[in-house]
Amino acid sequence: MLKKILLAVAVALPMFASAQSTIKIGVVNTGSIIQGMPETKDAQTKIADTSKKYEDAYGKLIEEYKRLAEEFQGLKEDTPVAIRENKARDLQDKQSKIQQFEQQAQEDLSKQQQELMAPVMQKIQNAVDAVGKEEGFTTISEIQSYLYIGSGVTDITDKVKSRLGLPATAK
Repeated sequence: MLKKILLAVAVALPMFASAQSTIKIGVVNTGSIIQGMPETKDAQTKIADTSKKYEDAYGKLIEEYKRLAEEFQGLKEDTPVAIRENKARDLQDKQSKIQQFEQQAQEDLSKQQQELMAPVMQKIQNAVDAVGKEEGFTTISEIQSYLYIGSGVTDITDKVKSRLGLPATAK
């Protein structure tokens, strides 16, 4: 029985050793790549423009709310109850519209960012895939998700940047 176990270990050991030598691990800093891409700057400009439009519209809603609040607070004590209630309802409606506007604006900006950045991310993924295939990597991971990277790991960020026509990272 002991001979069979030793024989199995002796046969399996070289397979594990050869399997380890064929594993090639790469890491890439996609954040660095994203920041250097002109498409990212274009997307950020478009998002900033849209954000400014939302901010302007939001400012007008706030001004209208303030005006309604001042009207409500300026009502005299002898103002009929129906008028007071109508003004209070107008104020609550405006507050509700402001909250809906804020939520819609955030959703729209998030959606716009996703739509504008999707082609950028796909372009990076294609470059990572190409470098991985050319260089024979078994796996490539995001460098920022690791706390420790040993000597057997290759940073391919500059190779991916090169493939995208971006300058290498200054060292």
